[in-house]
Amino acid sequence: MKAWLPVSYSSAVKDKPISVKLLGEHLVIWRDKGSVRCLLDLCIHRGVALSLGSICDGNIVCPYHGWRYRGDGKCTLIPQLEDQCKIPPKAKIKSYKVQEKFGIVWVAVDEPLYDLPDIPEFSDSSWRAVETGPFPWKANSARQVENFTDFAHFPFVHPELLGDPERPFVPPHTVTRKDNILYYEIIRPEASNTEEFPIFGNPNQEKPMRHNRYQLILPYTIFLRVGWPGSSNGMIYFFTSQPVSENECIGYCVILKNYGEDYSETLKKFEDLIFSQDQIIVESQRPEQVPYDLSEELHLKFDAVAVAYRKAMGESY
Repeated sequence: MKAWLPVSYSSAVKDKPISVKLLGEHLVIWRDKGSVRCLLDLCIHRGVALSLGSICDGNIVCPYHGWRYRGDGKCTLIPQLEDQCKIPPKAKIKSYKVQEKFGIVWVAVDEPLYDLPDIPEFSDSSWRAVETGPFPWKANSARQVENFTDFAHFPFVHPELLGDPERPFVPPHTVTRKDNILYYEIIRPEASNTEEFPIFGNPNQEKPMRHNRYQLILPYTIFLRVGWPGSSNGMIYFFTSQPVSENECIGYCVILKNYGEDYSETLKKFEDLIFSQDQIIVESQRPEQVPYDLSEELHLKFDAVAVAYRKAMGESY
């Protein structure tokens, strides 16, 4: 897949190798002088998982025979050889491009068609960021993404939390596409704040509304700006899904807000609840993969985002 794909929060990658799985492939990531490296998680010698090993001078060390590999995959030490100049050229492992952005580690298994976007709020001190999850599901990444951007389910899956069961109507909205990004916005009914989760910035607690501006970045990332009519308060949801395999994914959700107290733990607890409610629903969906042939499921006018997403994915990925 020719895209940058998430594999971990940056904060989780420290002084030990980490095993990650992407598109069915086992990879290993670690830090070398502050930068994250990524290799196939497989020693060329006897096929042992390098993620079981250690780090020495920025190189990853195989736990079986002590072979060392640097970030580009080249073997730098075979302890059993008297002359290290005789390390064979074949002693090399496939390496992958890596970058860190939005507090997330991204890996490219193929040359990406597009760069990751720039989001100025991530470098603005007036916006406070909270990492929630990760959220591992037994589901396809496209299913996880579609659910995140589905307006119609809020009153039924998340009543009194994200949606109002008395106001299930989905207002009209239009989706446009430029390159690998779908753009759309909607002002929709929102649930009122509760005592347990006083996190939203809507000043109107009587039938509140929220203004959502979305960028759905193909294949598996969503950037959402949330605002409220009559208020300067704002929230940002940055969500991306790691395609572990065809029927496994891991969601990462970073939330930024520019108002109120530090509700970090409350936000984490809130998203744990929301994602657990969604997980039950999405893991039950059949077929497991999103059908990009639009004739296979019934679509109505309020499914405009799903229709646009499926068309774009079918054409591009």
